[in-house]
Amino acid sequence: MPLAALWGDGTTSSSDGQQFHAGGRGAAIGDINARSGNEPGVAFYTHVSDRYDPFASRVIAATAGEAPYVLDGLLYHQSGLTIEEHYTDTGGASDHVFGLMPFFGYRFAPRLRDIKDRRLHLLSGQEAGSLLAGMTGDPIAMAHVGDHWDELLRFATSIRTGTVTASAMLRRLSAYPRQNGLALALRELGRLERSIFMLDWLRDIDLRRRTQAGLNKGEARNALARALFLAQSARSCDFGHLGEHVGNGLVVVDDRPCEERRSAPIRERRYEPWRFEWGSDRLLEPEFFGHRVRDRQSGDGTTGIGGSA
Repeated sequence: MPLAALWGDGTTSSSDGQQFHAGGRGAAIGDINARSGNEPGVAFYTHVSDRYDPFASRVIAATAGEAPYVLDGLLYHQSGLTIEEHYTDTGGASDHVFGLMPFFGYRFAPRLRDIKDRRLHLLSGQEAGSLLAGMTGDPIAMAHVGDHWDELLRFATSIRTGTVTASAMLRRLSAYPRQNGLALALRELGRLERSIFMLDWLRDIDLRRRTQAGLNKGEARNALARALFLAQSARSCDFGHLGEHVGNGLVVVDDRPCEERRSAPIRERRYEPWRFEWGSDRLLEPEFFGHRVRDRQSGDGTTGIGGSA
């Protein structure tokens, strides 16, 4: 759409996971994610294009790593997007993902945490020089990569054709012992790709800006999803009532705990309306959603997107 082109050309994307808490305990207690608090829940891993539109999403366990699912959204979406460059945070990056991306024509540009503490891996016989002294690790075992090159090609072809999913194979490779030849070859190739990327990152300010801008678009989408998840205070038990009370731009909110709300008669449940300003030009500004979320958290009296107390 011409309007969407104002935000991007559709060739870059980002992906990130977002956890939503689930009501109850019991069996769900095994899905606790230490990074997201001590309440059980599930995570949604979503790919967002530079036009702010999500084009792939899947539910993953709250305890699952994000890196294996990066390629799934890029390879198996059913949109007309042609992605060339993809951004993630540190959770979406691994040497195996770095190694696989070039096989499918994607440039991988994650925002790596503590990049100064990561090691560069050179080819055998290469000298780091005084500028990179102390920043290099073990050399790349290119001979091992060459010995398993045909296996790598078959591996990538199986993923590309959909015989197996990228996430299933990457999870399996991660579980293999270190001496597994294919896993080691892909790791060595990924180390090479990551080292090249790190050098580009350090010297290319435009790359850093593009990565940050792409991740910000994904965060804006997450902020909207969090705001629409019943005022950031509900749990998955609330979805049973959502269909009864949403229509014509109305989103219902009940900020009481799940247990209290479920036990209350339907006529006693409190709902607070959020109405969208359908005629407002501000809806053309994606940042508007994030501002409204922050306004609500700061307690300025607003009730949501385009609403007032």
